[in-house]
Amino acid sequence: MNSELLKETIRLAMLEDIGHGDITSLLVVPEDSEAKARITAKEDFVLAGMPFVKEVLDAIDTAIAVQAFIPEGTAVKKGEVIAEISGNARSLLAGERIALNILQRISGIATMTRAYAGKVSGLPVKIADTRKTTPGMRFMEKYGVRIGGGVNHRFGLYDGILIKDNHIKMAGGVGRAVGLAKEAHHLLKIEVEVKNLGELKEALNAGADVIMLDNMSVDDTKEAVNIVKGRAVIEASGNVNLENIRSIAETGVDIISIGALTHSARAADISMKII
Repeated sequence: MNSELLKETIRLAMLEDIGHGDITSLLVVPEDSEAKARITAKEDFVLAGMPFVKEVLDAIDTAIAVQAFIPEGTAVKKGEVIAEISGNARSLLAGERIALNILQRISGIATMTRAYAGKVSGLPVKIADTRKTTPGMRFMEKYGVRIGGGVNHRFGLYDGILIKDNHIKMAGGVGRAVGLAKEAHHLLKIEVEVKNLGELKEALNAGADVIMLDNMSVDDTKEAVNIVKGRAVIEASGNVNLENIRSIAETGVDIISIGALTHSARAADISMKII
């Protein structure tokens, strides 16, 4: 976890929501008021993101105390109290929406990931995320995937070589693109995105370490696994849903990456009420 990035993300969130001050609370809540509030689940979901809630509240007021009752990754039930927070009332109200926005978002991602992971239970396949994340929140959202039972794909363009269709077009072919990458960088594995079995064979012959099957049918995916025979890691991606993920996993692929884990997860319903 990049602590500096986290602090900057929270700073920007505070600037966006609080600005120069919570004018409503400044007008109607006495300055020295103390309060206690409960964070409560309003539906069933997988909890993820409480460490970020604590960071938000600490950035607003270091005197705020947070008592969490439920561990990260727990499947909470509607009505369960997740945590109690106490401190200056103005501070609690200033941090409420930022903290809940993050907690709801990350818990929603963990919940969706848990659902996908459950569909492939017992099979030797990993459920991975993608870079289709909310700008500024990628590390939080990928944390949610991990809590939900998935694994992280590369975090950015800087930490993984992934040759996609546009790279292939600009390089002049799959083999040429892989060759150029191998010449320039020997420390990172090279992944190539392919759209058909012809490109798969070209990537394999060029020495790709990981081959991503982009939007291939289950039959073609099964044939791809037979062609590769363990000579490269195989990742399936594109048009994956809860109805077809089991059949994709049963083809023998090593990884299934799903953009929807982060770009389409529904936020969990969570409230914070002063008691």
